[in-house]
Amino acid sequence: MINNLYTKRLHLRQMAATDAAELFEVWSDPDVTKYMNITPFTTEQEAAGMINFLTELANENKAIRYTIILRETNEVIGSCGFNSLDYEHEKTEIGYDLAKNHWGNGYAPEAISILLETAFDSLDLNRVEAKVEPENVNSIKVLEKLNFMYEGRLREAEKSKGRFVDLNVYSKLKTD
Repeated sequence: MINNLYTKRLHLRQMAATDAAELFEVWSDPDVTKYMNITPFTTEQEAAGMINFLTELANENKAIRYTIILRETNEVIGSCGFNSLDYEHEKTEIGYDLAKNHWGNGYAPEAISILLETAFDSLDLNRVEAKVEPENVNSIKVLEKLNFMYEGRLREAEKSKGRFVDLNVYSKLKTD
Protein backbone atom coordinates (compact mmCIF):
# COMPACT_ATOMS: atom_id res chain seq x y z
CA MET A 1 0.00 0.00 0.00
CA ILE A 2 1.14 3.53 -0.70
CA ASN A 3 1.71 5.36 2.59
CA ASN A 4 2.45 8.87 1.29
CA LEU A 5 0.89 10.91 -1.50
CA TYR A 6 1.83 14.45 -2.50
CA THR A 7 0.15 17.25 -4.39
CA LYS A 8 1.28 20.82 -4.90
CA ARG A 9 -0.11 21.92 -1.53
CA LEU A 10 -0.91 18.70 0.34
CA HIS A 11 0.80 15.71 1.89
CA LEU A 12 -1.49 12.73 2.36
CA ARG A 13 0.11 10.41 4.90
CA GLN A 14 -1.33 7.11 6.08
CA MET A 15 -3.20 7.91 9.26
CA ALA A 16 -1.22 7.29 12.45
CA ALA A 17 -2.04 7.13 16.16
CA THR A 18 -0.13 10.39 16.62
CA ASP A 19 -2.81 12.18 14.55
CA ALA A 20 -5.51 11.65 17.21
CA ALA A 21 -5.38 15.10 18.82
CA GLU A 22 -5.45 16.99 15.54
CA LEU A 23 -8.10 14.79 13.92
CA PHE A 24 -10.21 15.05 17.08
CA GLU A 25 -10.42 18.78 16.36
CA VAL A 26 -11.84 18.00 12.91
CA TRP A 27 -14.12 15.12 13.93
CA SER A 28 -15.55 16.95 16.96
CA ASP A 29 -17.04 19.73 14.78
CA PRO A 30 -20.77 19.12 14.18
CA ASP A 31 -20.58 20.95 10.83
CA VAL A 32 -17.83 18.59 9.61
CA THR A 33 -19.56 15.41 10.82
CA LYS A 34 -23.07 16.47 9.75
CA TYR A 35 -23.04 14.12 6.75
CA MET A 36 -20.60 11.55 8.11
CA ASN A 37 -21.76 8.30 9.67
CA ILE A 38 -20.34 9.36 13.04
CA THR A 39 -21.61 11.73 15.69
CA PRO A 40 -19.22 14.52 16.65
CA PHE A 41 -16.50 13.11 18.88
CA THR A 42 -16.37 14.36 22.45
CA THR A 43 -13.02 12.87 23.47
CA GLU A 44 -9.64 12.44 21.88
CA GLN A 45 -9.91 8.73 22.76
CA GLU A 46 -12.75 8.40 20.25
CA ALA A 47 -10.46 9.75 17.54
CA ALA A 48 -7.73 7.35 18.64
CA GLY A 49 -10.21 4.47 18.45
CA MET A 50 -11.26 5.46 14.93
CA ILE A 51 -7.63 5.69 13.83
CA ASN A 52 -6.95 2.25 15.33
CA PHE A 53 -9.96 0.79 13.49
CA LEU A 54 -8.83 2.33 10.19
CA THR A 55 -5.27 1.10 10.75
CA GLU A 56 -6.57 -2.46 11.21
CA LEU A 57 -8.47 -2.20 7.89
CA ALA A 58 -5.29 -0.94 6.21
CA ASN A 59 -3.26 -3.81 7.69
CA GLU A 60 -5.81 -6.22 6.18
CA ASN A 61 -5.55 -4.37 2.82
CA LYS A 62 -9.29 -3.63 2.96
CA ALA A 63 -9.04 0.17 3.14
CA ILE A 64 -6.58 3.01 3.73
CA ARG A 65 -7.16 6.41 5.25
CA TYR A 66 -4.81 9.34 4.89
CA THR A 67 -4.34 12.35 7.12
CA ILE A 68 -4.41 15.51 4.98
CA ILE A 69 -1.55 17.84 5.89
CA LEU A 70 -0.76 21.27 4.45
CA ARG A 71 2.78 21.02 3.08
CA GLU A 72 3.57 24.67 3.76
CA THR A 73 2.65 24.66 7.46
CA ASN A 74 2.48 20.94 8.40
CA GLU A 75 -1.05 21.55 9.72
CA VAL A 76 -3.51 18.62 9.78
CA ILE A 77 -6.67 19.76 7.98
CA GLY A 78 -8.67 16.54 7.55
CA SER A 79 -8.63 13.03 6.20
CA CYS A 80 -9.46 11.13 3.05
CA GLY A 81 -8.93 7.74 1.56
CA PHE A 82 -10.24 4.50 0.24
CA ASN A 83 -13.12 3.39 2.50
CA SER A 84 -13.15 -0.02 0.88
CA LEU A 85 -10.84 -1.74 -1.56
CA ASP A 86 -12.38 -4.43 -3.75
CA TYR A 87 -9.56 -5.88 -5.82
CA GLU A 88 -11.71 -8.69 -7.21
CA HIS A 89 -13.99 -6.16 -8.93
CA GLU A 90 -11.22 -3.54 -9.31
CA LYS A 91 -13.11 -0.80 -7.49
CA THR A 92 -12.99 1.38 -4.40
CA GLU A 93 -15.16 3.82 -2.51
CA ILE A 94 -13.62 7.09 -1.38
CA GLY A 95 -14.41 9.34 1.55
CA TYR A 96 -13.09 12.70 2.73
CA ASP A 97 -13.51 15.34 5.41
CA LEU A 98 -11.94 18.75 5.96
CA ALA A 99 -11.75 21.12 8.90
CA LYS A 100 -14.38 23.81 8.40
CA ASN A 101 -11.86 26.68 8.35
CA HIS A 102 -10.32 25.09 5.23
CA TRP A 103 -13.54 24.68 3.24
CA GLY A 104 -13.67 26.48 -0.10
CA ASN A 105 -9.91 26.52 -0.74
CA GLY A 106 -9.84 23.67 -3.26
CA TYR A 107 -8.20 21.20 -0.89
CA ALA A 108 -10.90 18.52 -1.28
CA PRO A 109 -10.65 18.34 -5.09
CA GLU A 110 -6.85 18.39 -4.82
CA ALA A 111 -6.83 15.48 -2.35
CA ILE A 112 -9.41 13.49 -4.31
CA SER A 113 -7.47 14.01 -7.54
CA ILE A 114 -4.40 12.28 -6.10
CA LEU A 115 -6.65 9.50 -4.78
CA LEU A 116 -8.03 9.03 -8.30
CA GLU A 117 -4.54 8.97 -9.79
CA THR A 118 -3.45 6.41 -7.19
CA ALA A 119 -6.54 4.24 -7.69
CA PHE A 120 -6.23 4.11 -11.46
CA ASP A 121 -2.45 4.15 -11.96
CA SER A 122 -0.89 2.53 -8.88
CA LEU A 123 -3.65 0.23 -7.62
CA ASP A 124 -4.85 -0.52 -11.18
CA LEU A 125 -8.51 -0.16 -10.24
CA ASN A 126 -11.22 0.47 -12.81
CA ARG A 127 -13.87 2.28 -10.74
CA VAL A 128 -13.95 4.84 -7.96
CA GLU A 129 -17.27 5.43 -6.17
CA ALA A 130 -18.50 8.06 -3.75
CA LYS A 131 -21.76 7.90 -1.83
CA VAL A 132 -23.11 11.23 -0.62
CA GLU A 133 -26.23 12.30 1.21
CA PRO A 134 -28.32 14.39 -1.25
CA GLU A 135 -28.30 17.37 1.15
CA ASN A 136 -24.49 17.49 1.18
CA VAL A 137 -24.36 20.06 -1.61
CA ASN A 138 -20.71 21.03 -1.07
CA SER A 139 -19.49 17.45 -1.42
CA ILE A 140 -21.61 16.96 -4.52
CA LYS A 141 -20.08 20.11 -6.07
CA VAL A 142 -16.60 18.67 -5.45
CA LEU A 143 -17.49 15.41 -7.20
CA GLU A 144 -19.11 17.24 -10.11
CA LYS A 145 -16.03 19.47 -10.45
CA LEU A 146 -13.96 16.29 -10.82
CA ASN A 147 -16.37 14.93 -13.47
CA PHE A 148 -17.79 12.10 -11.40
CA MET A 149 -20.97 10.74 -12.97
CA TYR A 150 -24.19 10.75 -10.97
CA GLU A 151 -25.61 7.22 -11.15
CA GLY A 152 -28.67 7.49 -8.97
CA ARG A 153 -30.05 7.50 -5.47
CA LEU A 154 -30.08 4.61 -3.02
CA ARG A 155 -33.19 5.18 -0.94
CA GLU A 156 -32.75 4.80 2.82
CA ALA A 157 -29.49 3.00 2.11
CA GLU A 158 -27.86 3.47 5.51
CA LYS A 159 -28.82 4.19 9.05
CA SER A 160 -26.94 7.22 10.30
CA LYS A 161 -27.43 8.90 13.66
CA GLY A 162 -30.60 6.95 14.32
CA ARG A 163 -32.34 7.59 11.01
CA PHE A 164 -32.31 6.11 7.53
CA VAL A 165 -30.62 8.30 4.92
CA ASP A 166 -30.67 8.29 1.15
CA LEU A 167 -27.32 8.20 -0.65
CA ASN A 168 -26.49 9.54 -4.09
CA VAL A 169 -23.99 7.36 -5.93
CA TYR A 170 -21.28 8.96 -8.04
CA SER A 171 -18.55 7.19 -9.97
CA LYS A 172 -15.52 7.77 -12.09
CA LEU A 173 -14.04 5.08 -14.34
CA LYS A 174 -10.48 4.66 -15.46
CA THR A 175 -11.66 5.32 -19.03
CA ASP A 176 -13.50 8.59 -18.14
